[in-house]
Amino acid sequence: MTKEPNEPDEQITPETVSKLLIDRPSDFRFHAAYLIYSSAWDKTTSQEVRKKLNEIVDALSKNEIDYERFYQEISQYRAEFNPEHFKGDVRMKTYIETQRKKDWRKREERDRRNARHGR
Repeated sequence: MTKEPNEPDEQITPETVSKLLIDRPSDFRFHAAYLIYSSAWDKTTSQEVRKKLNEIVDALSKNEIDYERFYQEISQYRAEFNPEHFKGDVRMKTYIETQRKKDWRKREERDRRNARHGR
C-alpha cells in the first residue's frame, strides 16, 4: 500500500491570515489597543506574526488578558517595525542640558556686544 511515484502529493498551501475587525470605537482603551494592533498587522507580511497578533487582540477582546499584558506582548512586534521609537537598551537615557535664565541673558548680552564690536 505504498504511493505510486507518479501520483501527486498533497499540495501544502500557506494559510492566509486575515485581520480581525473587532474594533470598538465607543471603548477608548480598546480602540487605542486595536489601532496599535492594526498598525503592526499592516506593516508585517509574515503569516506567523499576523496569526500571533490576531491571538493577542482576540484574547484582549475576550478579557482573557489585561491591557498591560496586551502591550507587553505586542511591543516586540511594534519594535520590529518602528525602531526609531524603541531603543533596544532601556538603560540609555536622554539628558537635556539646561541653564538658568540669568546665565542665558549674560551669554546673549556678551554675544551681542562682541558682534557690535566685530569680535
